[in-house]
Amino acid sequence: MTHYLDNIKSPEDIKGYSIKQLESLADEMRGFIIEKVNETGGHLASSLGMVEVTLALHTVFDSPKDKIIFDVGHQAYAHKIITGRKDQFDTLRQYGGLSGFLKPHESEHDIFAAGHCSTSISAGVGIARARDLAGDDYSVVSVIGDGALTGGMAFEALNDAGQAKHKFIIVLNDNAMSIAENVGAIHTYFGGLRSRAGYIRFKRGLATLLKRIPLIGHHLYRFVDEFKRRIKYLFVRGVLFEELGFTYIGVVDGHNIQQVTKALTKAKRADKPVVVHVHTTKGKGFAPAENDPEKYHGVSGCL
Repeated sequence: MTHYLDNIKSPEDIKGYSIKQLESLADEMRGFIIEKVNETGGHLASSLGMVEVTLALHTVFDSPKDKIIFDVGHQAYAHKIITGRKDQFDTLRQYGGLSGFLKPHESEHDIFAAGHCSTSISAGVGIARARDLAGDDYSVVSVIGDGALTGGMAFEALNDAGQAKHKFIIVLNDNAMSIAENVGAIHTYFGGLRSRAGYIRFKRGLATLLKRIPLIGHHLYRFVDEFKRRIKYLFVRGVLFEELGFTYIGVVDGHNIQQVTKALTKAKRADKPVVVHVHTTKGKGFAPAENDPEKYHGVSGCL
C-alpha cells in the first residue's frame, strides 16, 4: 500500500495527484489527526469533517499566492498538515508549540489570525478589495461554517461583498452544527438549501430546451425566467445568496473530492462573488465523534 502523507511538505506536493491518490491521502490525514489529538488534545470533530474540502482547496488554488482564509482554527488541522507543519503536531497547543488556530507568524499560508468566529468573510472582502485596487490577480477564498455564518459580522460582510461585486469565493462548510446544535431561522434555511440541487439541474435543462426552439426560443426563455424569478419566493428556498449578489453553487458532498474540486474550479473562473455550499459530517471517519460531535468538538486527549 502506497503511503502519501510523509511526502507532503507543501501544497505543491499534491498538485497532479489523482482523485484516488487524494482519497488515500485523506484517509491517512484523518488517521494522523485522530492519533495526534489523542496525545495532545485539540479540536477533533470539526477538523475531521474538513479533510476532503481542504485537499480540494489546495488542489485548485495556489496558496499562499491565492488567499485561503479559515474562519476558525477548529477546522484547519488538515490545512496545517498540508502546509508543512505535520512534524510539529506533537507540540499542538503546547507552550511554544504549534497553535491550535491560524497564526500568520507560524506560516505564510495562514493569511488571517483567526481565533473565534464570523470574521473570515470580512477579512476576505477586505483582501479582495485591496487586490483590485492594487491591480493584482489572485483568488480570495473565505471558509466559514454554518454556525459561524449566524454571526452579525458575517452578515454585514455578506452584504458588503454582494454589492461590491469583487471576485471573491465563500466556501460554506455546512455540517448542520456549530459547537452545539444550531436552531432558528438560519438553520432552517440551510436545511432547505440541501435539497436544492435537483431544482438547479431542472432549471438548466429547461433553459437549454427553450433556447433551442426556433425563432421564439430566446424570447420564451426570457419570459419563463422572469416568471420563475417572481414565483421562486413561493416555492424555492435558498435565494438569500442570489439576492445578495452571489452566484450559488451547491449543495456539494464535502467528502467527495471530485465534486468539491469541480465546484471550486467553477467558482475560480467566475468574475463575481460566489458561494460554494458543501455539506460535511462533523467527526467524519471516527464513529464516536460522528455520533456525538458536541462531545468531540474539543478534547483533552486520551480518546
